[in-house]
Amino acid sequence: MKLLIATNNDKKVREFHRILEPYGVECVSLKEAGIRQEIEETGTTFEENSRIKAQTICDLTGLPAVADDSGLSVDCLDGAPGVYSARYAGENATDDENVDKLLAALQDVPDEGRTARFVSVITIVFPDGRSFHTRGECVGKIAHQRIGYNGFGYDPIFQVGEGRSFASIPPEEKDAMSHRGKALRLFVEELKKYL
Repeated sequence: MKLLIATNNDKKVREFHRILEPYGVECVSLKEAGIRQEIEETGTTFEENSRIKAQTICDLTGLPAVADDSGLSVDCLDGAPGVYSARYAGENATDDENVDKLLAALQDVPDEGRTARFVSVITIVFPDGRSFHTRGECVGKIAHQRIGYNGFGYDPIFQVGEGRSFASIPPEEKDAMSHRGKALRLFVEELKKYL
């Protein structure tokens, strides 16, 4: 099965490919489909933003569209950056700028207060109006400094073990435990009911 992935984030598309390919799902990015649509995320929840993106691309193309909205929720910051994770340090902030702002916000917070979770919500919208979403979470804590060079976004500071971050473990290991990996595996199971 071929699915159109409603994102312009190449690194996110690679994760989709890696996780869904073994299930026989071919992922086509917006770029590969020749779509240059920027989608404004106006929702206040991961579910709303994921739905907005999938619906926009489905309406535009007439094809089933899949979208992910994901982010980092830090407990001591009342869930921030949350749905604003990609633009935490400003509208066009880089990953490094977002990480730097978060590290600064947690500068005086001890280890036990640095608990956090990554959240991913995957939504598919079909041209006939059917849709569903799945949600995955991964609990960890925020490191005091960057650890590792893999991944993207907040991966270098999201600790999943002593001295280990998402950016310091192999991609396959990350996929097995990550929020997106969990949401996509649930997604595949749910998708079978719709086919």
